[in-house]
Amino acid sequence: MIGRVCMKIAGRDAGKIGVIIDTLENGFVLIDGAVRRRKCNVMHLEFLNEEVKIKKGASHAEVVKALAKFGVVERSGKVKPKTERLKKKRKVKAVKVEKKVKVKEEKKEVKAEKKVVKKKVAKKNA
Repeated sequence: MIGRVCMKIAGRDAGKIGVIIDTLENGFVLIDGAVRRRKCNVMHLEFLNEEVKIKKGASHAEVVKALAKFGVVERSGKVKPKTERLKKKRKVKAVKVEKKVKVKEEKKEVKAEKKVVKKKVAKKNA
């Protein structure tokens, strides 16, 4: 089975062509080509009539050269260029801080007024 050209019919790489590189246990094979090199269930493959001369465990470069004869394009391994993202600015919680300060000042004023009232009441009673 090694070297057999197949098409994936399930998963993310469905419709892409690859070559069987190695046979694994329980109906699984290792495939490579226009698909990602990975273990695949035989039930998820559709075998084509072509066969390629490849050694067991061949490298990706060897597989690509062999598939070039059939006109299969290699998967693109290009990485997208990184773009600079704008960093989100944190919202300043100054409004809450100002409110807390005002509340504390008001509480102090109320306490001070209560003390003055108590002193006046104490002087009148005395």
